[in-house]
Amino acid sequence: MIENKYGRLQEILKEMRTVVIAFSGGVDSTFLLKAALDTLGRENVLAVTADSETYPFEELQEAIKLAEALGARHEVIQTSELAILGYAENTSNRCYFCKKSLFEHLIPIMHENQYKNVIFGLIADDLGEHRPGTKAAKEYNVRGPLQEANLYKAEIRELSQQMGLPTWDKPSFACLSSRIAYGEQITIEKLRRIDQSEQAVRAFGIRQVRVRNHGEIARIEVEPADFKRLLENHEEIVHILKGNGYTYVTLDMSGYKSGSMNKLLKDSVKQVERV
Repeated sequence: MIENKYGRLQEILKEMRTVVIAFSGGVDSTFLLKAALDTLGRENVLAVTADSETYPFEELQEAIKLAEALGARHEVIQTSELAILGYAENTSNRCYFCKKSLFEHLIPIMHENQYKNVIFGLIADDLGEHRPGTKAAKEYNVRGPLQEANLYKAEIRELSQQMGLPTWDKPSFACLSSRIAYGEQITIEKLRRIDQSEQAVRAFGIRQVRVRNHGEIARIEVEPADFKRLLENHEEIVHILKGNGYTYVTLDMSGYKSGSMNKLLKDSVKQVERV
C-alpha cells in the first residue's frame, strides 16, 4: 500500500519533469526533496528556503545542512511576512498571505531556471483542516504532490526512515506566528520572545514544545511524557521565560496539540453561529 503510494508520487513527479520545491527542512519537504532528486535527478530540482522573521535561525541552518547532505541545488531567499498588512494583523487567513508572498517569490525563480512547476509539502492530513495557504497554492497553480499521492504524515515518516532521512522522527514544526492568538498583532519582539523561550525549553532535552503567547502569559505545550522533566526544571524555565518578558508561565495539562490556536478560532465561530 505505502509502496504503491510512493510509486504514484514518482509518477506525478515524472509528469512534472522539473520542479522548484518550497523547502523548510521539515519532515514533509525533506521527504519531497529526496523523492524528487531520486526521481528527476539533481539538474531538474531546485530547493528554495525562505528566510524570514517567523523562521527560527536554527531551522534555517538545519535546512541548509539537509539540502547539502542530499546533494540538492539550494537557494535561500529573504522574505518578510511582517511587511504584509494582512499577515501582521494576524487575521484567521494569515497563512494565505504568507503562502501568497512565498509563491510570488518562487514563481519568478521557476521562470528564471526555465522550470515548469513549483511544489510544496502539502500532505493528505491537511485535507479538511484550517489551511488558508492552500487557497494561495490554487491561485498560483502550485501543486502538492504528497497530497496528490494521498500520503499521510505517518507514511511519510515511515518512508523517510526507510530512506535513512534524519528527519523521519523530527517533531512537527510550524512558523512562530502560530503561537500567537488570531487577532493579536504579530511583532518581531513577540516572535523573538517565543523563539528564545522554546529554545530554552528544548535545552532540557524536550524536543516537541510550543510556547503559546497570550499577552503576558506563556502557555507551554509539551508531550505528557515530558511533564516530569519540565517540572523538574520548572524554576529555571520560569526564570528564563520571565526574563524573556512573560509575567506568568503556565503548563497546559492537555499536552502538545498541533494547531491548538485554531481551537480559539473554531470556538469564536461557534459563538457567532449561536448568536
